[in-house]
Amino acid sequence: MQSGIGPIFISILKMKRVIFALIAALSFASAMASGFVTVKDGQFSLDGKPYRYVGTNMWSAVIMASEGRGGNRQALCRELDNLKRLGISNIRILVGADGPEGLPYHIKPSLQTAPGVYNDTIMRGMDYLLVEMEKRDLKGVFYLTNAWEWSGGYTAYLEWAGYGKAVIPAIDGYDAYVAQVKNFALSDSVRAMYYRHIRYIVSRVNCITGKPYTHSPAIMSWQLCNEPRAFSKEGLPQFAQFLLESARIIKSIDKNHLVSTGSEGLVGFEMNLDWWTRVHSSPEIDYANIHIWPCTWRWVTRDNVFSDVAIACSKSREYIEKHYKAISPYGKPLVLEEFGYHRDNFSFAPGSPTKARDRYYKFILDIMSNTSMLAGCNFWAWSGDARPKHLWWQEWDDFCGDPAQEEQGLYSVFSNDRSTIKIIKNAATRCSRRK
Repeated sequence: MQSGIGPIFISILKMKRVIFALIAALSFASAMASGFVTVKDGQFSLDGKPYRYVGTNMWSAVIMASEGRGGNRQALCRELDNLKRLGISNIRILVGADGPEGLPYHIKPSLQTAPGVYNDTIMRGMDYLLVEMEKRDLKGVFYLTNAWEWSGGYTAYLEWAGYGKAVIPAIDGYDAYVAQVKNFALSDSVRAMYYRHIRYIVSRVNCITGKPYTHSPAIMSWQLCNEPRAFSKEGLPQFAQFLLESARIIKSIDKNHLVSTGSEGLVGFEMNLDWWTRVHSSPEIDYANIHIWPCTWRWVTRDNVFSDVAIACSKSREYIEKHYKAISPYGKPLVLEEFGYHRDNFSFAPGSPTKARDRYYKFILDIMSNTSMLAGCNFWAWSGDARPKHLWWQEWDDFCGDPAQEEQGLYSVFSNDRSTIKIIKNAATRCSRRK
């Protein structure tokens, strides 16, 4: 009789272990789902509730979080607290710069100094940043490289792949820049290096928490690139293929986080809305991005920053509506993740008048808070208590919202820009009430 009970008892124990394992797995999965942004019915969702946000760009946050050159953890935490008090819940951040240091108009320190060679001080800075963002329930959009020279990006990879020295637009001319960077999405060797970079970053384990990045609720989205472009109409098919393959690689590693492109919209797709829509409606891409730059795109002139605000507003609304109509049938949220405007009289100094900027910010943020076209928006850019020491960034000035190729203070929102901050805070409050 005992000989029969023994196997039965053992079987029951095994069944219990299986049940407990399943319960543990389900509990873990439930915990994992908590705090992650998802997409539902064309909008963002967070813990079962709509997630709509007014956010900012703070590209330097990872460097500030490091303990090496350029790092300032005390200042970083102060800025995160300031943003939280304003109602800002979303920050768009550069993972790190690429390429050798010392190039003109290039930020430093670099994260990836050679193919697959990483500055671990910067990586530990990102570990720390994620921890501090998790404490404050902040969400980050982390872009993995850059189409522009100020953080290396395209030109760094092309130099590593044998396409010549990195071209600098301010020195070599914009045409020479385009002639080089249009090869980025076309080169097998460049794409292979970039794919290795993706795998390295996305699969990292946080050295502070021991938790994989894939499990961090502070990450809303992995973004393929800051303002990726084909830089030629002929290269659009290969460019689209590159974006979707990059997204597939991320999703093969990370099932918890969204993937976005970082695109400017029409401007980033050689003015071809069909290609932009084709990429952003694909299942590999979770939501759509646009950027708007009235002065850079010559909707307004530097000499008429104030008088041309009405033109900037009209063209901006048209740009938003065009992309919203193109993507909304596919159930994808649309985010305006970069927009900016100059100070009056094209001034850079903190505390100088911002009447034109305030008018433009209010227009954009009213669209965000009063319509359903935008699921989120991030102004460019938060500088907070940082202050420019020179017209052009030098080692080791404060990191303002303006990268190294732009005049410091050009688009920055400083902590003493009270009228602009009031507009941002009011919009964030209205947006949160609509959730």
